[in-house]
Amino acid sequence: MKLANAEVPASAPSTIEAIRMVAGFDVKPTLTIDAGSPDALEQLDLQWHEKAWPVLAGPGAGTFLILPPGGGGAAVGWVPVEDIALPGLPSRIAAVTGTAEFVALSADGTRLCAVTEEEYAYWIIVRSLR
Repeated sequence: MKLANAEVPASAPSTIEAIRMVAGFDVKPTLTIDAGSPDALEQLDLQWHEKAWPVLAGPGAGTFLILPPGGGGAAVGWVPVEDIALPGLPSRIAAVTGTAEFVALSADGTRLCAVTEEEYAYWIIVRSLR
């Protein structure tokens, strides 16, 4: 990923609101992947690229907002980025942070996509904020 020259829209949810949207007890995944599978991260990458990436990046240049993965990301806030090494974002994040979890927002602030790790599964969550 590289930093992108973009602004965070005023309509973007706060970082705490975004985290609650993907970590609340009433959250339902768009898709689940068995974390015990030998190819779980590979499947997660493929499904992310197929199900979430088109929603997140839209027809534009592929710029989106991300909460920096790992500890302290919520305090940093939304960071505009462009993924220049498609596909494989979840496994690249896992390689650096030890977990595939992250929260991202479309550049226009209307779509939220995330990966969470639950007990025995990875969840891909895609939500419209309109």
